[in-house]
Amino acid sequence: MFGLVVHFELREGLADAFDGLVAETLEGIRASEPGTVVYAVHRSSKDEHVRVFYELYRDRAAFDEHERQGHTARFLAEREQFLAAPPRVEFVTLLSGVGVDGGS
Repeated sequence: MFGLVVHFELREGLADAFDGLVAETLEGIRASEPGTVVYAVHRSSKDEHVRVFYELYRDRAAFDEHERQGHTARFLAEREQFLAAPPRVEFVTLLSGVGVDGGS
């Protein structure tokens, strides 16, 4: 498994528009990315302008395929207008889990 956690700090008043862009992106992921195991988007309980993405892919090749998709390219290009700061990206390695292949 190959994963990452991304923190987005959004500009004031733009959270709904960002969430709309995310919803459109999720449609593309569901339709054309069988190697995407989990793509979960969370709102922070401490700050309504922070979104945390948890992404888990079958392997690095599935992540690379995700990055090549048109819906991903559109998200990456359009997200900048909503951000108050650069995204913080942390790559993670699945050690164990419930409900995912490869986990306990």
